[in-house]
Amino acid sequence: MVGGELRGLTKTLVQSRTEAAERLVQQARGRGANAVLAMRYDVTDAGNGTEICAYGTAVVLARA
Repeated sequence: MVGGELRGLTKTLVQSRTEAAERLVQQARGRGANAVLAMRYDVTDAGNGTEICAYGTAVVLARA
């Protein structure tokens, strides 16, 4: 058979995305934010591996 899903790689990428998102939340909380707007992932080839970056705008939301 040719092709198909590389389940180990898929699992690693999902874990990496989750960790990147958790780090984003920690950074936002550290700056006093209670929400992140327009969250996105940036994935780049980093030579021997893949770099995953989560970014967004940390904000404080309040009821009007």
